[in-house]
Amino acid sequence: MADDIPTTSQRVWVVDDDRAVRFVLSTALRDAGYAVEGFDGAAAALDMLSSQPPPDLLFTDVRMPGDDGLVLLDKLKSVHPQLPVIVMSAYTDVASTAGAFRGGAQEFLSKPFDLDDAVALAQRVLPQPHTAVAERSTPVVEAAPDQRPQLVGDTPAMRALFRAIGRLAQAPLSVLINGETGTGKELVAHALHHESPRAQGPFVALNTAAIPSELLESELFGHEAGAFTGAQRRHVGRFEQANGGTLFLDEIGDMPLPLQTRLLRVLAEGEFFRVGGRELIRVDVRVIAATHQDLETLVAQGRFRADLLHRLDVVRLRLPPLRERRDDIAQLADTFLAAAARKLDTPPKRLTAAALQALREHDWPGNVRELENVCWRMAALAASDTIGVADVDSALHRGAGPRTRAHGDPGQWETLLSAWARQRLAEGAEGLHAQVRERVDQALLEAALQITHGRRAEAAARLGMGRNTLTRKLGAGRRRGG
Repeated sequence: MADDIPTTSQRVWVVDDDRAVRFVLSTALRDAGYAVEGFDGAAAALDMLSSQPPPDLLFTDVRMPGDDGLVLLDKLKSVHPQLPVIVMSAYTDVASTAGAFRGGAQEFLSKPFDLDDAVALAQRVLPQPHTAVAERSTPVVEAAPDQRPQLVGDTPAMRALFRAIGRLAQAPLSVLINGETGTGKELVAHALHHESPRAQGPFVALNTAAIPSELLESELFGHEAGAFTGAQRRHVGRFEQANGGTLFLDEIGDMPLPLQTRLLRVLAEGEFFRVGGRELIRVDVRVIAATHQDLETLVAQGRFRADLLHRLDVVRLRLPPLRERRDDIAQLADTFLAAAARKLDTPPKRLTAAALQALREHDWPGNVRELENVCWRMAALAASDTIGVADVDSALHRGAGPRTRAHGDPGQWETLLSAWARQRLAEGAEGLHAQVRERVDQALLEAALQITHGRRAEAAARLGMGRNTLTRKLGAGRRRGG
């Protein structure tokens, strides 16, 4: 059954002193199923070669500090004459191309190049492993050697995002990530950290919407023993934990205004006091913030500081929702199903064409996170190794009726409500307005909690209400129902 997953154990090395080029090319090759390692120069690649077997294919730039690509090519060919090498260069003059082929290069790739062309070139140079899913045009993405979750996608929007990450990773700038819930904002933050000069430092993440406002200050900046009731010992906050690395602040739009002022000072001066403390703490932290909200609207409403927005919004990245990149659904589903099979220690399951089409037709309000959860449910519950439309409908918690009506006629509920109201009023009923409001509230709250898997802060944000309001309405509904 393992052959049902289009994977490969072929190893590819990318040698280039430009981190952005290494990142985007390595990402594209990993997306094609190759095991990729990157090196910033010839010396690093040769050192690695002294301790392990050569790769199946090597990409190298020509102009690099130290030994250039042509020197590296000569040294490689003297030891491993059969190793295929693709030489890359922005200088496609006669000397460069002739020197590359004279040294034994398999191919020459001119910069800037299209990632599809680079992957296609690798596929032509290397023999392709057998795959039993020949009808799939999108490959499975294997987990990277360090097992970190990876951004997955081959649509133009995702390729543009990968290029932006490669460029921004090196810049010591604050980044604001905008995207709906479940689009992968934390994965982008991880990639920016992992590809940056701070990669050896800590990556610390905090969802500001998940921490009660009265505890958020201590969580961010720490506190001294005795600073408040229950503070029995010193607590080191997230900023200190992230010193020398990256601090990712998710759902920054939910941060209370008083804390926004403190955060602004830290961003401007790199220093702060712990809660209840007198010692000035200095830190070197790159802050990456994320939100699903429109911060400009929050500024206009007086709920977010304009100066903090300007400080955070040096560079902004927008993550497209899944409904805007439906062509990535097959690749994402394959990835999640393969991961589930490994975790559950079961044979990998495959989608029929109709099941894949059903996934494509869904609106995915929970985006990639929702798709991942659906795939795990199908991997665990589908009766056979082939996942059909009925399995998709079951995993999406919907009936097996025509999918064109899966979300209902947008005006149908209004028509039914109007008919119900006319009947009740004709019967002499009173107080309908309050009854309908309560029932609509409960229906919305239950739907939001189902979509967000019980995460109240996220459900409240999706509905456009405060978490306290959501909790109060839930409590009122339970009291009435109990």
